[in-house]
Amino acid sequence: MRTKIVVLGCNGMLGTDLVKACDAAGFQAIGLDLPQLDVRDFNSVREAMPQADWAVNCAAYTRVDDAESNRHEAFAVNGEGAHSLARVCVRRGIKLLHISTDYVFDGRKSRPYVEMDRPDPLGVYGASKLAGEKAVRAEGGHFLILRTQSLFGVRGPNFVRAIVQKAARNEEEIRVVEDQVSSPTYTVHLADAITRLIRLDKQGVVHVSASGACSWFEFARAIVERVRPEAKVVAINSSELKRPAPRPAYSVLDNSLYNAWTGHPMPAWSEGLDAYLKEEGYA
Repeated sequence: MRTKIVVLGCNGMLGTDLVKACDAAGFQAIGLDLPQLDVRDFNSVREAMPQADWAVNCAAYTRVDDAESNRHEAFAVNGEGAHSLARVCVRRGIKLLHISTDYVFDGRKSRPYVEMDRPDPLGVYGASKLAGEKAVRAEGGHFLILRTQSLFGVRGPNFVRAIVQKAARNEEEIRVVEDQVSSPTYTVHLADAITRLIRLDKQGVVHVSASGACSWFEFARAIVERVRPEAKVVAINSSELKRPAPRPAYSVLDNSLYNAWTGHPMPAWSEGLDAYLKEEGYA
């Protein structure tokens, strides 16, 4: 029998690509999203969740700035929602792969974060995701917490599309922060990584993101070089944006454990960018 995978948040950016990746890997993918299943409601999760081998939780509140003024909603989805799902999975013997984030760290480290580094989130979004991690751990069972970062894909808004649109409008200059460093990760590549981990039946905590790192300014320059080289990208300091939510300055994740487990290093962020632009028809 084929491995049955329930993908929660199947209509989102990662969930959409994960359903496709599961099908390509020979798994039986079952996608669930609102209104069929609402992770904020334990009864909804209990009633809608089918029996399966694995559940992958891609459902999340990801509006980082809005979370600062919508703390209750962020924790309802990212914290309590993860708890409800973990409870149901443990009771039914379903293995759980829970998607978390680099924002559980404060970004004050000068080297990539490893799985054993102590989380210390700066804002509400990161705190709510850390609450979800703790809830999954507390319920026990067979779980894998996967931390990733800076996702972009064809489904939904993302940084790459925003920069491409700014360039297409011939804006006089595109202002992008240069004091925040990350590893922008293409959701197609992450979805493939998830299927590899499921096939290996892994447990614990693992970091999975694109190989290499860059500032958002460097990433924006790479984007315009590929689609509209004449566009002007200007580096600014994050303090100039006056965003409600603080962000980690350096939140690069160390993929060493994932590489050791799978023997398949993640593609570089530049490879993800090229693949995304091709999928969107820009290349």
